[in-house]
Amino acid sequence: MHIAGSSAVVTGGASGLGLATARRIIDRGGSVVIADIAEEQGAKAVAELGDAARFVQADVTDEAAVTAALDAAGGALRFVVHCAGRGGDRTRIIGKDRSPGDLETFAEVVRVNLIGTYNVLRLAASRLAENETLDDGDRGAIVLTASVAAFDGQIGQTSYTAAKAGVHGITLVAARDLASWQIRVNTIAPGVMDTPMLGRLRADIREGLAASVPHPKRLGDPDDYARLAVEMLENPYLNGQTVRLDGAIRMAPR
Repeated sequence: MHIAGSSAVVTGGASGLGLATARRIIDRGGSVVIADIAEEQGAKAVAELGDAARFVQADVTDEAAVTAALDAAGGALRFVVHCAGRGGDRTRIIGKDRSPGDLETFAEVVRVNLIGTYNVLRLAASRLAENETLDDGDRGAIVLTASVAAFDGQIGQTSYTAAKAGVHGITLVAARDLASWQIRVNTIAPGVMDTPMLGRLRADIREGLAASVPHPKRLGDPDDYARLAVEMLENPYLNGQTVRLDGAIRMAPR
């Protein structure tokens, strides 16, 4: 499939990985609906991106909100890139006093990152299945976002790792399940990316993370993610894959 002339929904598109992906899609001649919970950032993103972008405020765990974003994309919708999520709770399984970790925060991280992913996946697939099949055999394509934490989870990342490992686990099943509808599903597992979430860390911590990447020795740029995302959307033989985008990093235990 070619992006030109088609529309996409990008969740979490008001900043970071999602905004970079929206830029790439528009550069290739597509239009974008940015679905994001951050209204002010969404308005700024649309002002930057121009007439090819629209903003719909949406919590990815809310069926009605995600449906509204899909509706806004219109009949040309062929692509969905799901970037929205939240960081972990940094909670140990048991504390120094042997008290068990908080169950509510664990559940909230999983709710947003895993249940939110499934909500977007199922609603997007239902909409893409309405499309006519193109000459390359596709009706649509979906890109999900996991994390290297799915494979190299660090101490205190139990909730985040569980959610992102779940996204990785869904990927092949979803690709097989949706194959009969000619919808491809792939996932990107980013490493240490220079996003607003990481931007809250102290400069010395950011520098240490960058130095820990084998090559290139830098934080990942959101556009690195965006370049891979649009390739996943357009490449007709790429399906059911989780691709690590991490400069060959393997995270230490802590």
